[in-house]
Amino acid sequence: MVNPQIEQVNIRQAGVADYAAWDVFVSDHMDATPYHLTAWKKAIEDAYQHTCFYLIAEQHSKIVGILPLVKIAPPMLSGATCSLPFCDVGGILVSDEAARQPLLEKAKEFASKHTANKLNLRQSGQAIEAEQLKSDALQGQKVRMMMPLPESSSALLSGFKSKLRSQIKKSEKNGISYSQANDAEAISAFYVVMQANMRLLGSPVHSKKWFESIIKHYGERAQIGLVSKDDVIVGAAIILMCGKTVTVPWASTLAEYNKYSPNMGLYWGLISYAADNDYGTFDFGRSSVGEGTFRFKKQWGATAIALDWQDYDQDGLVAPPTSSGNSKIKTLVAATWAKLPESITNMLGPMVRRYISL
Repeated sequence: MVNPQIEQVNIRQAGVADYAAWDVFVSDHMDATPYHLTAWKKAIEDAYQHTCFYLIAEQHSKIVGILPLVKIAPPMLSGATCSLPFCDVGGILVSDEAARQPLLEKAKEFASKHTANKLNLRQSGQAIEAEQLKSDALQGQKVRMMMPLPESSSALLSGFKSKLRSQIKKSEKNGISYSQANDAEAISAFYVVMQANMRLLGSPVHSKKWFESIIKHYGERAQIGLVSKDDVIVGAAIILMCGKTVTVPWASTLAEYNKYSPNMGLYWGLISYAADNDYGTFDFGRSSVGEGTFRFKKQWGATAIALDWQDYDQDGLVAPPTSSGNSKIKTLVAATWAKLPESITNMLGPMVRRYISL
C-alpha cells in the first residue's frame, strides 16, 4: 500500500524563477552548506558548462526538499551524476522526511538516462567521538572539521590553549599580516598561490574562471582572505557563507614561506572574521583523520563530522571502494604531475580538473 504522505509530494526540476525560494530554503536549513545555494550551480555552468539538474520537492506548493545534481562526463565517457562536485557535501535537504525517497528516486531516474546509472550523493554524517578517532579503522578516513564560535574573536582567543595563542602571536611577530577582499585583484593574488600549491601537491588546479565565477555569483557571501609577508602575498583562502556558517573550500600557502607560519595568520584572520560577524560555526572543510591538516584543524577546537558519501549504480547502493589501490595510483600520478614543467601544468590543469568531481 502506498503511503498517502508520499503521494502528496511533487518532484520537479527547478527553474530560474525558483532560485530565490530555493536559496531561502537552503539558508534556513540547519544542515545546508553554501554549496547547496544556486550560486554553486551558476558557477559550474559559467566556468565548466556542465549540465545541472536541480530538483525541488513540494507539498501544497511549498518547498519541502531539494536535491542539486550535476552531470560530470569527460568526452566519450558516460561519467556520473554527482551531488555535488568540487566540494565535500551536497545531497538531499528536506524539511519533511516524506520528500527524501521521492527525491532519491528521481535522481536515480536522471542518472539512469544520462550517466549509466552512476549516482554519487555526498551527505554529511554524525559527529565522531574523540575516542573513536584514535581507532586504527578511522585513520585516513575523510571527515569534515567543524568548530562552534563564541560571540567574538576576543572571546575565542581567550579560550584557546596557551600553545595555540603563542602560535598565532608568532605568525604576527614574523611579519604576517591579514587582509580581506573579493575583487579581481584579490582573485588574481589567490590564484597565484593556489596554482603554486596545487602543482607542489601534484594536483591539477581549477581554472581561474572557476574562482572568478564563484566570487561573481556568491557576491557578498564570498570573501578572499590574504596573508602577506613584506608585501608579498604568501597565503590565500576563499570563504563562503550560508546561514550561520562560514566554510573554507580552498586555502593555500607558498611553501617557501611556511617557516613564517602564514597558515596560522590566515586561519586566525578567517576565524576572527566569522566570530566577529555573528556566525556560529566555522567549517574548516575536509581532512583525513590522523594526517597533518586534520591535526592542524583539530588544535583550533574543531570536531570531526563523518562524511556519508553514497554511490549508486544499476543494482542500488554500492559499498564504498577500498582506498589502498586508489591511493597508490593517486600517489604515482601526483608525483608525476609535480615534476611536469609549470607551463604544462598551468595549461593542462584546468582542462583536467573540470572532470574531477572532488
